[in-house]
Amino acid sequence: MRKICSTNFLTNAMINRDYKGFNKSKPLFARKKTRRKGVLLFSATFIALLAVTSFIKMTPGEESEQKNQQDTEILQLNLSPDETQTSLSSDIMTDEGLPMENQSSRSHSLELEKLSLTEIALKASRENTAFENEVEEEVVEPEPQEPQIKWESLTVENGDSLAKIFKRKGYSASDLHYMMLSDEKIDILKKIRPGHTLEFASNDDSSFLGLRYPYNISETLQVTKLADKEFDVAIDEKEIEFKTRFATATITSSFYMAGKEAGLPDGVIMELAGVFEYDIDFALEIRKDDSFSVLYEEKFIEGEKVGYGNILSAEFTNQGDSFAAVRYTDTNDRTAYYTPEGKALRKSFLRAPLQFNYVSSNFNPKRFHPIQKRVKPHRGVDYRAPIGTPVRAAGDGRVTNSAYNKYNGNYVFIKHGNNITTKYLHFSKRSVKAGERVKQGQIIGYVGSTGMSQAPHLHYEFVVNGVHRNPRTVKLPHAAPVPKDEMERFREQSKPLIAQLETERTTYFARLNEPSASSNNGKLQK
Repeated sequence: MRKICSTNFLTNAMINRDYKGFNKSKPLFARKKTRRKGVLLFSATFIALLAVTSFIKMTPGEESEQKNQQDTEILQLNLSPDETQTSLSSDIMTDEGLPMENQSSRSHSLELEKLSLTEIALKASRENTAFENEVEEEVVEPEPQEPQIKWESLTVENGDSLAKIFKRKGYSASDLHYMMLSDEKIDILKKIRPGHTLEFASNDDSSFLGLRYPYNISETLQVTKLADKEFDVAIDEKEIEFKTRFATATITSSFYMAGKEAGLPDGVIMELAGVFEYDIDFALEIRKDDSFSVLYEEKFIEGEKVGYGNILSAEFTNQGDSFAAVRYTDTNDRTAYYTPEGKALRKSFLRAPLQFNYVSSNFNPKRFHPIQKRVKPHRGVDYRAPIGTPVRAAGDGRVTNSAYNKYNGNYVFIKHGNNITTKYLHFSKRSVKAGERVKQGQIIGYVGSTGMSQAPHLHYEFVVNGVHRNPRTVKLPHAAPVPKDEMERFREQSKPLIAQLETERTTYFARLNEPSASSNNGKLQK
């Protein structure tokens, strides 16, 4: 009985304790308090902390929103689970009113997190920079250099051949052999002469790699070694531009000096004499106040003058007689100079077998012979010139005599058509033999002073039907004129050239008569 009462007492005491603070306004089974509010507060605080840390590290204008997001993700991933759990526990305990030392511990933990985040960001930046440098080094890695090619210029000397040049430079004879068999164009190398220039290419081992041969002003032969026994041969041709030039002058001392004063190159002066040499003896017949006008070409390559071209038209006044010439190439590709009427300037004989030089004596039947000391007819013309001056055949023919005697020295006789014979005396050296056929202008010997001769000169005679004639005045037959079926074509091409020459000359004299142009003194080139 006492036991039961004791039990009831304990039960009532427990019930009274549990419902001591019972309030009728509250439900009997009210929901218990939880810590969800503290967790939410911690999460918001942590996110704000990350945002503040990223904002402090970010430089304005340098990082994009995407980079901030990537940095945040990197920072979150690098936090260890233990650190995250510790931070969460500290925040919960602080929110529940834990002691100050716990709050101090939480602040210290936040500082460590900031340092950790900074170190992670710096490490990531260093790794990114190292990667970029590595990529850059890979990009700028130098490529292996090719073997250097060296070019060397060489001037061909007397007695040189390609075989001798290759041997002298230490090149393989096999290369020369297969190079000469590689192409037809390589035959140009067979024409090398002393004074010509060759350029050779070789490597560091001095092995032959190719050559260049500029055989004229606009064309260069190029040879390249491709492989053993294999060569490429080509011709590099530069475009030539032709410009027309005009010059005129009045002779005061000599034809050559007048040409130089007019600004003509030596080659144009000599060619102008060649155009009219069938009508004018430039060694004997040039006089003061003779004049000439010429229209000719100049050559340019890449804007630089490299020489002169052909005479297109010209006029020469000699002792009151005027001679005109125009260049024409027919349909058979034959080029010659003709009068404006279509007659050939070329004749069967040259007026002089020498190009113009000083002449010691004129045609004179009653000349006093300086050696024999008596009057002796001088049935020819003497042309004084230095020893070795080339002598040309006056016309086509056959050599009848090529010998030596004490009177004539070394001499040559040539028989031509129409029973005409020309004689050449006092050679230093003869270049033809008896019985040999020669062409007009061919070199037959050289000026000397052999036989009865006081000074170096050429004695020239012109004999027709056994009678000596003055070679300067004898009438000579013309070559064939322009064919009748080409006369219309000839007029179409020659008329503009003749008109241009006349226009240029008229313009020149008009300028010459102007007061400001009076100092030109009779010469012009433009």
